Amino acid sequence: MTRVIITAIGSAGDVHPLLGIGAALAERGHEIVFCTHAPFADAVTRRGFAFVPIGSAEEYAQAMANPALWHPRTSFRTLWAVIAPTLRSHFDTLRSLTTSDTVLVGTLWAFSARLMQELQGVPFVSVQVSPSTLLSAHAPPTHPRLTIPRALPLALKKALMQLIERHALDTVCGPALNALRAELGLAPATRIFGNWLHSTDGVLCLFPDWFAQPQADWPTPHRMSGFPLFNDALPDEPDTQLDAFLAAGERPVVFTAGSTLIDQAHYAQVVSATLRASGARGILLRPDAAAAGSIASHVSDVLLERRYVPLRALLPRCRALVHHGGVGTAALAYAAGTPQVVTPFAHDQFDNAQRVVASGCGVRLDGPIEARRLTRALKQVLGSPSIATQCLRVHDRIAASPDGSEVAARYIESFMRADSRMRTDSGAVSPASNAVPMSTSTLALSGRNA
Repeated sequence: MTRVIITAIGSAGDVHPLLGIGAALAERGHEIVFCTHAPFADAVTRRGFAFVPIGSAEEYAQAMANPALWHPRTSFRTLWAVIAPTLRSHFDTLRSLTTSDTVLVGTLWAFSARLMQELQGVPFVSVQVSPSTLLSAHAPPTHPRLTIPRALPLALKKALMQLIERHALDTVCGPALNALRAELGLAPATRIFGNWLHSTDGVLCLFPDWFAQPQADWPTPHRMSGFPLFNDALPDEPDTQLDAFLAAGERPVVFTAGSTLIDQAHYAQVVSATLRASGARGILLRPDAAAAGSIASHVSDVLLERRYVPLRALLPRCRALVHHGGVGTAALAYAAGTPQVVTPFAHDQFDNAQRVVASGCGVRLDGPIEARRLTRALKQVLGSPSIATQCLRVHDRIAASPDGSEVAARYIESFMRADSRMRTDSGAVSPASNAVPMSTSTLALSGRNA
């Protein structure tokens, strides 16, 4: 049995895919230690994984509620200001948890895991949840402020990408990262996002090649797993209002802004106006909605509001999805064959939105959310035979493809010791749920902020 330590830093869109991969690895007999933000503790422990918090629930809530995190001009610097103070403590945690038979797995911001690989030679698989952070000059990512035109000569695109790395990325992250590197006896790192953060063992890309074609300047070696279609569901509880609403008329349109910080009341007003203008019915997922079944729960013939409904179960019963551009949300819409209207706000959402458009499965709507423009976009996707046809084609393609979580799990297993792989392949190891006792220090870490 191998211990797999997974570090997932970011929003639910970063955490949930790694939960699915962790579940696939646990089913294959490996011990999973999951390092992520405190609010995800329940989601982690429900899977039977050991939980190690990164920061406190209060710190995470403050970060997510900061408007600067969601503004294109300030989002990167603001996010780094939250992550940088955790680098040393997380590195020390990983060092205390690592055994002679450990594989590290980490998302984009798992800098401490990359340092463990560099300093102590621990096998590390770095994970790219979405393609925008691969920083390819051959296919530059879409960004609200720094998009490099693809039609430019390659040499010029490379030069511009290096300028962005040096002045917009390294300038922000370099001081804190290199201060820690100096403490650890390592030389300064440059091209942090374009080169350094990618594992020299292997890079796992959690999307298919039709969503993002591999480029000559992507890190090597890398493996594309396809989408890990994991939609963490709460324990099954009947929602009679939801069932009745779905059965009462035409299939609804689902609206969600994900974890993006927006004016939820304004967003709800725009949704209501859009439904009136389009004649559609809708389900609005918003974090401040009343609990299902409560007296305050908002429900009418036209609109139902919920805090959360698992999209994997809901979308096949709906006409379209209006969302913020999270890659996991887009993936679930693809799998359901659901047309998409993507309204990006920040981070990788603009690039994901453009890829939805390029796939032929939806439209992209930038700028402030406004009912007239949203109504026009919604009518476009609902009335387009070509979008409907392409959505069905992509649905069939995903249905015929291997499960992304299983592909990812097998790739991570390729970095395990040969005897661990042999035991798993032979079926001699039963699924693990914290089956291997941790040290006293590890148990203490797992209990903090849980």
